[in-house]
Amino acid sequence: MSAVETTVIARDDYASEILRLAEGQSLARIVQAKLSRRSFLKVTGVAGAGLVLAFHAGDKAVAQTASGKSLAPNAFVNIATDGTITIMAKCPEIGQGVKTALPMILAEELDADWSHVHVAQAPVDAQLFGRQSAGGSRSIPTNWDTLRQAGAAARAMLVSAAAQQWRVPESEITTAKSVVTHAASGKSATYGELAANAAALPVPDPQTVKLKDRKDYTLLGRRITGVDNRAIVMGEPLFGVDQVIPNMHYAAFEKCPAVGGKVKSANLDEIKRLPGVTDAFVVESTGKPTEVMPGVAIIAKSTWAALSAKRRLKIEWDESEAAKDSWSHSVARAQELAKQSQGRNEITLIGKFDAAIAGAKTVEGFYTYPFISHAPLEPQNTTAHWKGDSVEIWSPTQMPDVAMRMLPGIFNLPPEKITIHQTRVGGGFGRRLMNDYMMEAVQIAKQAGVPIKLQWTREDDMQHDFYRPGGFHAFKGALDDDGKLVAFADHFITFSSDGQRPVSSADISPNEFPAQLVPNVKLTQSLLPWQIPTGPWRAPRSNSVAFAVQSFLHELSASAGIDHLQFLLDLMGEPRHLPPATEFGLNTGRAAAVIELAAEKAGWSKSLPPGRGMGLAFHFSHAGHFAEVAEVSVDASRKLTIHKITVAGDIGPIVNMSGAENQVVGSVIDGFSTMLGLELSIENGRIQETNLDRYPILRIAHTPLVEAHFIQSDNPPTGAGEPALPPLAPAICNAIFAASGHRVRTLPLKREGFTV
Repeated sequence: MSAVETTVIARDDYASEILRLAEGQSLARIVQAKLSRRSFLKVTGVAGAGLVLAFHAGDKAVAQTASGKSLAPNAFVNIATDGTITIMAKCPEIGQGVKTALPMILAEELDADWSHVHVAQAPVDAQLFGRQSAGGSRSIPTNWDTLRQAGAAARAMLVSAAAQQWRVPESEITTAKSVVTHAASGKSATYGELAANAAALPVPDPQTVKLKDRKDYTLLGRRITGVDNRAIVMGEPLFGVDQVIPNMHYAAFEKCPAVGGKVKSANLDEIKRLPGVTDAFVVESTGKPTEVMPGVAIIAKSTWAALSAKRRLKIEWDESEAAKDSWSHSVARAQELAKQSQGRNEITLIGKFDAAIAGAKTVEGFYTYPFISHAPLEPQNTTAHWKGDSVEIWSPTQMPDVAMRMLPGIFNLPPEKITIHQTRVGGGFGRRLMNDYMMEAVQIAKQAGVPIKLQWTREDDMQHDFYRPGGFHAFKGALDDDGKLVAFADHFITFSSDGQRPVSSADISPNEFPAQLVPNVKLTQSLLPWQIPTGPWRAPRSNSVAFAVQSFLHELSASAGIDHLQFLLDLMGEPRHLPPATEFGLNTGRAAAVIELAAEKAGWSKSLPPGRGMGLAFHFSHAGHFAEVAEVSVDASRKLTIHKITVAGDIGPIVNMSGAENQVVGSVIDGFSTMLGLELSIENGRIQETNLDRYPILRIAHTPLVEAHFIQSDNPPTGAGEPALPPLAPAICNAIFAASGHRVRTLPLKREGFTV
């Protein structure tokens, strides 16, 4: 357990943004970091700048002093004398709303007037901010406690300052909308007026400060517009693609369409003579797709000149070590493996599966889903200025903190010589968890000797992704005489680059649903060879596994003749935490509650005309319990009409209702777009769908109507960016069966003849 320490932070050791805000102002500052609940606030005074409260990571993380020790704070709020409250947003904003939501958490406990709050994007600095990333729907849960404590501690100090100034008990003072009030005397003061005095007071132990009950929230749970919304509408330069710096050139980069291919020769002299081109050269590989792969870089005076020259490139590739992967061959091989009982790797064995299926009613199904691309709206890009002994970078990354750890090893620079500016990200969905495009930009800038903006094209983005892997599930389930599921088997056929373990995002958990709810379970696995890079896509693993598992559960309930709502509720059983029993784990009571809520709001038992049906599915992922009901129609030609998607979720207390609703609607649209028509035809290591004309992302006219409902429980809050997506595909597929009698076992739906 960390000890409480009081130290002084030297002014010259703060980030430039903090110093800028401090200049000429009396400020109350709270600096806060990602820590466990047992971490402690530390107080320091900065001459002429006000109060600093810092959470520390333990005995090894001590406050910065003139003697040169180090401090690792990671988020802060400034209260200026004019009442303006500036809160730094530490995590990347990729459209998930954390640039608004995280400051709201602190502002709630501070009792700040949101109209006086200014939110600024934090600089990338591990010592100041700790973990700075966007992925796994973890921004809210990992920052919830410390942000609340920081806000509450600041509020307590403002109250203490007022109490001393007015000579009244603190217990008689209230706060609201950035004003401190003593009703009995009629005295009041703004936070700005009290900031300087508050800075001189002792700091309360964050473990003792009173945090609000959910019933007392005045800001959290409301619909708050995104802090960048106006700037986005006005076209202000927020995104990576918008960045412009002095003397900047523009870069294009051509890599082998089959990963692993190397440059044998290229018409560099011809390219250098093209209009606007200033240089062209071969870039060598670091040997890792996550860093820098080999190719040809073109430097030009405009994006148009660079991309025009790129189309004139003639490169001879050495593909002796390049990928030869084939999706069609993998499908054929998986179908063979599904029929074979030998050579399977055991993942989970519970009970006596073989004995349980003997004499029981069995159901079997083989499910397939394809590789898909992330295809974010903003293709990959980075602006980089190599300065000889340092580098400055502007990049739309989901993992700036990881990039800061990568760069020193690749480019032999000390961390203090690396500056990364977080830009707003024009879509990530997991693609920008990788920083390959950033590493490429730095390498190209280093070789070019001028600051450059590297801009990928849509074709680059489609051909050089870290793809969501496809996969195959051969299921068998057994039902007893009462229709209860007594045995469940899943032979999972997936991909491996080393023959030992699945590639990224292509594995399943030994406790994969419904393994912990069935008495007899057999989960096995077979591996197919694969070289093309894969990676997380929105709700990794769950986005594909849920389609297969939740669709097959519907097959079982249909075979048992039991209403699927009742079948799922029976499967959940008594309310309990499933192992490992944590507050962020699957709770069958919470699962049942969202299942029942979705069914109720959708009108599950209502009568529907012929050709129209409802489908229900549940899935737990990223600490979120979500159930969805799809109401669809299917005509004789398999034209699909989505009438409504009803979503029910439990992710604890909602921070920003507008943001949560947007995430649910976005998940449904993303999920429907993907299941309807998106797939990659991969042959000879090459992606065939190189642009959106062959990768038909859903158009506005076919956007489904979405109705979102939340159970605002007192459980710890979790993210909403991912868990609402996985139940969508099985809900629609189950509805298709209810409407038409056709069982969908292959995605995308166009593979089985469906259109919209």
